[in-house]
Amino acid sequence: RYASFKGYDVSKRADLSGFEDAGKIGNWAQDALAWANANSLVNGVTSTRIDPQGRATREQVAAILHRFCQNIVK
Repeated sequence: RYASFKGYDVSKRADLSGFEDAGKIGNWAQDALAWANANSLVNGVTSTRIDPQGRATREQVAAILHRFCQNIVK
């Protein structure tokens, strides 16, 4: 939502069906998580699990914000 608010292109989407727990992603989070995954901000906790109902650690959030600055902010 922040990226959209700042006017960044948020149209790119990843297919999250490859994650075994994709069915646990809330409807409200589908588009945002698909965008974050497509832009390598959120990659999953393993290659087959994205853990959408888990709690992000401080380190994970720092990595997401770092990737946002590297990959999105121009």
